[in-house]
Amino acid sequence: MKTDTQPVAQELVQNIIGNIETVIRGQRHSIEKLLVAMISGGHVLLEDNPGTGKTTLAKALALSIDAKFTRLQFTPDLLPSDITGVSIFDQSDHTFHFHEGPVFTNILLADEINRASPRTQSALLEAMAEGSVTVEGKMRNLGDLFFVVATQNPVESSGTYPLPEAQMDRFGFHFGLGYVSPEEEARILGDQIEQHPLANLGSCVSLSQILELKQQARQIRVSEDIKRYIVELTSATRGAEGVLMGASPRASLMLMKATQARALMEGREFVTPDHVQELAVSAVAHRLVMDAQARYSGVTAVRAVETILKTVPAPA
Repeated sequence: MKTDTQPVAQELVQNIIGNIETVIRGQRHSIEKLLVAMISGGHVLLEDNPGTGKTTLAKALALSIDAKFTRLQFTPDLLPSDITGVSIFDQSDHTFHFHEGPVFTNILLADEINRASPRTQSALLEAMAEGSVTVEGKMRNLGDLFFVVATQNPVESSGTYPLPEAQMDRFGFHFGLGYVSPEEEARILGDQIEQHPLANLGSCVSLSQILELKQQARQIRVSEDIKRYIVELTSATRGAEGVLMGASPRASLMLMKATQARALMEGREFVTPDHVQELAVSAVAHRLVMDAQARYSGVTAVRAVETILKTVPAPA
């Protein structure tokens, strides 16, 4: 049985997906995961080759929901104050006035995040975890919707700084887009003969409607069996072969919230084991640290989570 709000939520989500798909071809599954992360209150790390549409996807999402969007290009000389903001002395009144940085937005695209120094990367930690930043001893809130979409290229290592485990753990989801089919790629060429389709992309839902979706997701029922199943999955990573550091309780919490958002998007009033299995890899694998022997033998964190999903029995 569905509540009255669930068909409305499902319709809103489908409107957003359809709107984004006019710009991003052949990436419905990635669009859905991006929306799951946003509705559940997580952040996303997109890791894929250049030119696959990571930046365009973030821009299309912001335009679709009429949200404030900021793109920040991470470089080695970027300073923490370039992200959070800084106080500047005003000679007219002889006082310092705080000028907000790019982090004061609804959707922040942190492009090539691994090119900035660890000190600068850490400036995002409080914002991603708490929805606020502390500048010059004063805490400043970022608003009801603060969603980070960070990107990095998997094949580049020169001039990059790997993200520390603590920051990886702040990302709700980690996934890539991949290459689309030749047919979809041909459609992309046709879409951009005259101009980029982003130029004509308008909003289809309001920011207040997105905030309402976030509230509704929290009301989706999660049974005790599903909670135990989630905990058993994440707990299994802590003793899995080849895993040096397993998933934290934060991973369990994020996976649960993500399944609630996924169930809402499907018009359901409760979470099923299928929702957990669908999202577990994207929500958990990036939090694992593999030991040297596993890395040298080609055992990845993704494979470790996939193996656990096959061995841990799902509730009936």
